[in-house]
Amino acid sequence: MDFNDTPAEAAFRKEAHDFLSKHLELKSGAKPRQANESALARAKAWQKTKAENKFAQITWPKEWGGRGGTSMEAVIWGQEEAKFDAPTGPFAIGLGMCIPTVIAFGSDEHKKRYVQKALHGEEIWCQLFSEPSAGSDVAGLKTKAVKDGDEWVINGQKVWTSGAHYSDFGILLVRTNPKVPKHKGLTMFIVNMKQPGVEVRPIHQASGGREFNEVYFTDVRIPDSDRLGAVGDGWKVALVTLMNERLAVGGSPGPDWGEIMDYAKTAGTMDDQAFREKLADWYVAAQGYKLTKFRTQTALSRGQTPGPENSIGKIITANHLQDICNSAIEMQDHYGIITETDRMPADAIFQQSFMWAPGLRIAGGTDEILKNIIAERVLGLPQDVRVDKDLAFDEMKSG
Repeated sequence: MDFNDTPAEAAFRKEAHDFLSKHLELKSGAKPRQANESALARAKAWQKTKAENKFAQITWPKEWGGRGGTSMEAVIWGQEEAKFDAPTGPFAIGLGMCIPTVIAFGSDEHKKRYVQKALHGEEIWCQLFSEPSAGSDVAGLKTKAVKDGDEWVINGQKVWTSGAHYSDFGILLVRTNPKVPKHKGLTMFIVNMKQPGVEVRPIHQASGGREFNEVYFTDVRIPDSDRLGAVGDGWKVALVTLMNERLAVGGSPGPDWGEIMDYAKTAGTMDDQAFREKLADWYVAAQGYKLTKFRTQTALSRGQTPGPENSIGKIITANHLQDICNSAIEMQDHYGIITETDRMPADAIFQQSFMWAPGLRIAGGTDEILKNIIAERVLGLPQDVRVDKDLAFDEMKSG
């Protein structure tokens, strides 16, 4: 494992840091998540600035507005941007998951129409996979598409769709053939989130935010030309999206051991031996995760492709975040229930992140699903028994 930048990587790191320093303020600790109109406008402006200076997507080909850089340069950019107060949230799903799927499976017309606008922050995308009865088992979804001439008529419901309320487009996974096993009857489409028949209902979260949504489709018509991949190949297309999703949600936005240590100093808790032991555990876990990421970075710098071991990151960081925030709230005693940002230490980031952490343990694959991936694909353990593997979807029992 090599922790040092090559001369070329060091030069790029300096270029990236200088650019960021010119446009943004350095980050001073974790901050509360924001999804209001002013935050969205700021995010769009920053995305446009990055795109105009070829920093929006480092590894994308120049023909699509990218930099044509290396995977290691993308890692370096991510490291440097994380040091600054960069409003990237609204574009993480679109540019990290949706547009790469469009590039991989869309037509030339799709690429010309959608890639540049997304890259420059003009359009925002969401991912429409999960349903009330199909969360971790995405292939069990029931939203259906029926062919009608050159169009498909969509009816059904999606849930937990991040950013659907401000998205312009989405990638939609639906069932087009219930007569075959569940993984074989799916198809992926591009859907206009503003068209008739698409209803978005924000979900009021325990944290007070409204980042997730229910989305209802009632006789929504999508032209066959907006299909991604072949009819029935939706699972293969979805795997590309899911692989990108796992990488995109690998880290946890929120306070780490440094923030809670700073708070403990002001709260007078640093002399508590039990807390100091916990702090040591958090520090060791953070360093372990950091070194695991370095393994991935070393593989990228050598031109290798990181494997399913990346699933480790989300399991560690999501639980790590929940534990840290719970301890900080306990430190505040009965004041820990107060969530107003202007009344609580660190702008109530511990309270907000505590409410967000359980969702992070579900988003991008639950802890249990990711442990299965690690067990089967990293450790080589036997797969779970699947009794429905060769059963047609409409023959499966439900309810």
